[in-house]
Amino acid sequence: MRIAALQMHAIAGDGEANIERIASAAADAASGGAKLLVVPELAVPGYGAGEAAFGRLASPATGDVAARLGAIARDNTLAIVAGFAEREGAHVYNSALFTDGIGTNAVYRKSHLYGDYERAAFRAAAPASIMVEIGGIRLGMLICYDVEFPENVRRLALAGADLVIVPTALPKGASGTFIANHMIQVRAFENQVFVAYVNHCGADDHFTYAGLSRIAAPDGKLLAEAAAEGETLLFAEIRPEDYAKSRSENTYLVDLARQG
Repeated sequence: MRIAALQMHAIAGDGEANIERIASAAADAASGGAKLLVVPELAVPGYGAGEAAFGRLASPATGDVAARLGAIARDNTLAIVAGFAEREGAHVYNSALFTDGIGTNAVYRKSHLYGDYERAAFRAAAPASIMVEIGGIRLGMLICYDVEFPENVRRLALAGADLVIVPTALPKGASGTFIANHMIQVRAFENQVFVAYVNHCGADDHFTYAGLSRIAAPDGKLLAEAAAEGETLLFAEIRPEDYAKSRSENTYLVDLARQG
């Protein structure tokens, strides 16, 4: 299955403009043969929108944002994973929506909030294994800081994930560079899964983003990578059968099960 990942310069607080940008990327992804488009953490409101804007722009899991992203997916015959602010009652979650536009929707809520900025705006969810299947590929979702806790990726791998999707808002800096250039490949290798880590680029009033989006394979190699600056639409082929040799040499999951 071919996937696309948009390293995106979202406009903070402008959900309309960001949805239009996702629609444009979906058309380009479909033209490139992709069956899945991934965009960053809080791509719809913009990560730097701020607490008040998140509350204003938050949408229920079955609300307007889901309906509009579903229509984009349907019109382009692909699935979309996009970060959005999700409202449930009095609570707002930092969430990622999977939609194929034809009846399959799933929402993952971030479990590990990062810093005072996120904790002021969002409610943390309990760790969860939200899984969907597309094109014969089992897909699990995390958001940004979640992937930095190895048990989260391991939980999805043990649940049978082939591909872990990670919309992120990684800030520019030494730690961000290390995460993008080393940790993502290690997470793929140690769990024998594909990892798509999809970041913002540019800056807003609150943050400057690292870019450096990555799609890593089970053998730890990068299938696609973006530079630190600028919007980029990455493409990668997700074919688990190509990595049988890697799985035979790096039997972490099998050996973990034997010990259990």
